[in-house]
Amino acid sequence: MSGLSVLLIIVIYFSVLLTISYLVGRKSTDNEAFFLGNKKSPWWIVAIGMVGSSISGVSFVSVPGMVRGIDFTYLQTVFGFFFGYVVIANVLLPLYYRLNLTTIYSYLEERFGKNAYKTGASFFLLSKIIGAAARLYVVALILQTVVFDAWNVPFWVTVCGTILLIWLYTFRSGIKTIVWTDTLQTLIMILALVLLVVEVSGQLNMNFQQLFSTLVDSDKTRIFVLDDWHSKQNFFKQFFSGIFIAIVMTGLDQDMMQKNLSCRNLKDAQKNMYWYGISFVPVNLLFLILGAMLLMLASQNNIALPVLSDNILPMFATSYLGKSVLVLFVVGIIAAAFSSADSALAALTTSFSVDILGVQKQSKEKAEKSRKIIHIAISVLFVVIILLFRAVNNKSVIDAIYIIASYTYGPLLGMYSFGLFTKLKTVDKAIPFIAIASPLICGSLDYMSSHFWGFSFGYELLMINGLITFAGMFMFSNVQLTVDN
Repeated sequence: MSGLSVLLIIVIYFSVLLTISYLVGRKSTDNEAFFLGNKKSPWWIVAIGMVGSSISGVSFVSVPGMVRGIDFTYLQTVFGFFFGYVVIANVLLPLYYRLNLTTIYSYLEERFGKNAYKTGASFFLLSKIIGAAARLYVVALILQTVVFDAWNVPFWVTVCGTILLIWLYTFRSGIKTIVWTDTLQTLIMILALVLLVVEVSGQLNMNFQQLFSTLVDSDKTRIFVLDDWHSKQNFFKQFFSGIFIAIVMTGLDQDMMQKNLSCRNLKDAQKNMYWYGISFVPVNLLFLILGAMLLMLASQNNIALPVLSDNILPMFATSYLGKSVLVLFVVGIIAAAFSSADSALAALTTSFSVDILGVQKQSKEKAEKSRKIIHIAISVLFVVIILLFRAVNNKSVIDAIYIIASYTYGPLLGMYSFGLFTKLKTVDKAIPFIAIASPLICGSLDYMSSHFWGFSFGYELLMINGLITFAGMFMFSNVQLTVDN
């Protein structure tokens, strides 16, 4: 398939998104629509769209590639995700709806003070813009390889064009548009994934029964690791890390919660969270099955695999599986990536506007103007970070995202845990210093444990990070109580 054909598919795809954006946002483009969708989003639409936002284009390349190195053990983390979503539905969502929040970090101001509020919002902004840029980097790199390298288009031009397209269909009414465009993109992504599995099974010349038996008997479909405490894939490490990753990367993440807060009421938001959590397991299982099938195909045809696991599926899609698979791959990864990136852009704009600039205190006209400027500025920042990410990344993107989250979301986990599960006050001015010290201590601990004791931390660093923040706040709460007395 020529690059021109792929480009035509992309043009058609974005024409549909722009049409949806126009139809949904033509009557309402104010900040209330951009931030909360006027609180009229149907819960089932939000649930479908959230699957795409969580999966992202990273899953299309990283999760199938994981099978080569860690088999199906990623499912241990995914099982933990589900229980994390149950916690969010029953602990965090009732709090957010009771306080009638626009951004979830406003809770920290009410509970602790302005310094805690600004610190929480700042850690979210840092975490989300790095994570979203990493996800977009994957798509831009694939588009560059499949389409634009042949025309000698520089990578930075590809990145700018990609961000511009996202900005075009989100700038009118933000989250009000995104809940609908993400639903379409999620359905397209899942359809593409299913068809990819069907196409690869055809290449293997296996019927369903033969494929099932081969997968069951394969060493690569091992899920549980219960006997090696030193392994990063140990079940207890992965499962409990999954619970806390879900809590912080969904429940303490303005991006994901903004969609929930756009639902009509708490009951609808909770139904959305339950169904979203249930659907996350089979979708990720399908990605892993695709990865195992690609390894089988490589072995069957003596195909040399690339060094980087993230390149396995792109290599097969572009070189070995034919035009139909390439189309499915391009459409699927674009749908997954942009359903994640568009909501991230809206959430970052919302958080910076409300939490950092306080546009809610401005006149309506000035607030809308400020929001539009911020939306453009963050889009430009995306471009810069994507280019930096390309220069330094040398490992699995999804692994890199979770490692970053372990450091940047840990302080949020500690702050919210302290606020929700204690009634203590703490010194508000100390919270920024505690939040910065916590990931630094975690980094030092990780370095020393691996170099001196041969023990490698995995995603459980997130829990340790949160615990250190919690302990720091507890220490300063004693100071506060002493002062009060």
